[in-house]
Amino acid sequence: MIVRAAWARVRQLGQGVGADNWPRIIQEWLYPPTCLLCGDPGEMGLDLCPACAADLPRIAVACPRCALPLAADAPHWCGRCQIHPPVYSAAHAPLLYHGHNAAGFLVKGLKFARRQACARLLGTLLADSLAGRADPPEALIPVPLHPRRLRKRGFNQALEIARFVSARLEIPLAPDACRRVRDTTAQSSLDSARKRRLNLHQAFQTAPDLAYRHVAVIDDVLTTGTTATELARTLRRAGVEKVEIWTCARAG
Repeated sequence: MIVRAAWARVRQLGQGVGADNWPRIIQEWLYPPTCLLCGDPGEMGLDLCPACAADLPRIAVACPRCALPLAADAPHWCGRCQIHPPVYSAAHAPLLYHGHNAAGFLVKGLKFARRQACARLLGTLLADSLAGRADPPEALIPVPLHPRRLRKRGFNQALEIARFVSARLEIPLAPDACRRVRDTTAQSSLDSARKRRLNLHQAFQTAPDLAYRHVAVIDDVLTTGTTATELARTLRRAGVEKVEIWTCARAG
């Protein structure tokens, strides 16, 4: 009886879906989505309940160049980008980051508590906010970690997020396109823009056979933009014409 009821539930979940979606349907039946923020059942295949989804700190209006949140009546670009445009061509972030809001909880849960489910949710939210865009990039490049930092942490949070963005948007993932050649101090521990810039100077190196025209760099949070700037500068020197920065959240 239990097996028959379980199979009926799987068939119900799978009504109207293609054959390629059956592994996902079975997975959702075995491990039903659970909201990572409150513990209630998730919906739409996400580890997020409707109430928490509605309360996410989404960014409504942002500078298209640096993703800084703006007021609804603000100019097209923020004041800083009007005077000093960044090296990268565009930036996008669906959520507003604060250390104690939902975006901060998910980012820290992945980065410091190793909650891999947070990578799936953050990557899905980022991908869905970019769905249907014209002129997609040729490849997604996660911000690399230095091998020493990678061994200590055990995973690269940017790469884990990028896996889900790549799968959902069907854009190739290029994790080896760029590597970190200097084991720098954590940017969050530096108290000035100058120290952050010097800390990351020539910290990245591209693969010798890099041949992309348009790429998107994937990271968890965009704060001062120092990491994004240095990585974009490295990619531009290697011949990449257009570098976008895609992050799950943006510090305001």
